Amino acid sequence: MNNTRVYKILFSSVYPLYIQKAEKKGRTAEEVDNVILWLTGYSETQFRNQIEKKADLETFFAEAPKINPNASKITGMICGYRIEEIEDPLMQKIRYMDKLVDELAKGKKMEKILRE
Repeated sequence: MNNTRVYKILFSSVYPLYIQKAEKKGRTAEEVDNVILWLTGYSETQFRNQIEKKADLETFFAEAPKINPNASKITGMICGYRIEEIEDPLMQKIRYMDKLVDELAKGKKMEKILRE
């Protein structure tokens, strides 16, 4: 599968969709930020800089300070694929982020989402 098109999607175009999805289900933008910061290791400032500079998903994850070691505990299906079976490391990170926002929108408790 050629994922190049997905990698070139701007994070700043996906981010508002994550917010919208979460808010429709009674969650907050702050909670979306929390799960993304947890996953990527970005500080709030670094995160906002990625949005402002219109980083694509490839750059967003390449420049992430540290992917959370507990990210490997994120399992299940997203977009028809089992996350733990995705072989492409970048696509797996993108799907981790999708899954975290999905769990948030489904009403899971933050402790469970963050695998604490």
